Amino acid sequence: MTSIHIDYVLSVASPVFSNDPNSDTTATEGILRILKAAQQAHVKRVVMTANFGAIGFSNHDQTSITTEADWTDPNEKGLSAYEKFKLIAEQAAWQFIEQSHGSLELTTINPVAIMGPALDAHVSGSFDLLKNLLNGRPKMIPNIPLNLIDVRDVADLHIRALTAPHAGGQRFLASAAGQISLPEIAALIRQKRPQIAQNIPTKTMPNLLLSSAALFNQTAREGNLLVHVNRQLSTQKAQDILKWQPHFDNTTIVLDSIDTLIQYGLLP
Repeated sequence: MTSIHIDYVLSVASPVFSNDPNSDTTATEGILRILKAAQQAHVKRVVMTANFGAIGFSNHDQTSITTEADWTDPNEKGLSAYEKFKLIAEQAAWQFIEQSHGSLELTTINPVAIMGPALDAHVSGSFDLLKNLLNGRPKMIPNIPLNLIDVRDVADLHIRALTAPHAGGQRFLASAAGQISLPEIAALIRQKRPQIAQNIPTKTMPNLLLSSAALFNQTAREGNLLVHVNRQLSTQKAQDILKWQPHFDNTTIVLDSIDTLIQYGLLP
């Protein structure tokens, strides 16, 4: 029987469900199983899909630049269960690598909201932002700024991180340039895809109203946190070490995502 040697492993999925109280341990156990198996198989490097929520949700200084050196506080007020569990899983992965003292390398890719064209009807949770807008929920659009990244650029970054000599032991932020707010996304859809925009709210929710609702509602608390997160990000490390550049801008990402919803019959 011929043995197969594996040098690189991609861990691109994590069993995190916001309505499952055990998701924190499930996600952590999942990545630790992968790392242990990789170590036993003498794999050189594991590239893990982490997320921006593990990096930048505790940086509220709008004059600063968020980089891979930043970490989100797990006790950050308004942090969603999904973001918290992904954060805990990444921390556990780095701790395993540090304590194992082996040759296995870990690299994490920390993307912002992933959108863009899908291969089938299975799309990421980030698409819920668009689905809610198209479904008229809520009645006023929260003035939340977002960073987006196209799934094709994320895939490119993962592949580069597999074999780049100096990528081991590094975290890499993945984001398109700039930011786009939910009201701006709504305006873009109305302009470029008017045939599906009839239910999109036309009024913007004042930040004061959102912060008041956050006193009583978890969803509002999560939205209020997103308003205050610093969206000035740097992807310079990925550019320098991996020679990576995002190819798709925010407008293209949104419109390609909308077209995916249309193509696969996923409109609300």
